[in-house]
Amino acid sequence: MGKTWWTTWWAPVLWVLTFLGVLVWSGIHPKDQLTWFLEVSPAIVGFVLLVLTYRRFPLTPLVYLLILIHAVILMVGGHYTYAEVPLFDALRDLLGGDRNNYDKLGHLAQGFVPALIARELMLRLGVFSSRRWMNFFIICFCLAFSALYELIEWWVALLSDEAAESFLGTQGYVWDTQSDMALALLGAILALGLLARSHDGQLERLLRR
Repeated sequence: MGKTWWTTWWAPVLWVLTFLGVLVWSGIHPKDQLTWFLEVSPAIVGFVLLVLTYRRFPLTPLVYLLILIHAVILMVGGHYTYAEVPLFDALRDLLGGDRNNYDKLGHLAQGFVPALIARELMLRLGVFSSRRWMNFFIICFCLAFSALYELIEWWVALLSDEAAESFLGTQGYVWDTQSDMALALLGAILALGLLARSHDGQLERLLRR
């Protein structure tokens, strides 16, 4: 996979065009301008880092794809706010629920995607000699990252009453913070369990170049 499409000139271009296209769309008349900025900022920072490191430290196609998917999730949430994404409103009504669960998808991705990024860095930098200890560290890292994000949401809510409800997206759910962290933990475990073999294959091809 790494030699068949990602190394062609058009694959990175398509990635960049997709990212920028969704970013521009998300910034056109968002539900709340401050909430949009807060939600898409991590995606923009990630984009800049990927551009700066693309030639010196390219990643596997799998990780690039997952980062793009995560960025799109953030930008869609920023445009509508996480509590008002239309597709998940429709799913809520169809399933008879009482809240829009798009934020839960975002928190699942918040564990799933960073787990593969961390795995790639740990393997390529030779941080751990044991795969078991590496997986344990990655899961702990993703859970800590999720907890940090919840703290950031709390601090933002304290500083900005206007954007607090949209950014937090609790929708009156008393266990929102705990369920967010649990989903990030689940995402990290799923990523390591489902994609480790495919990731290893792409790493081998990348490092043989």
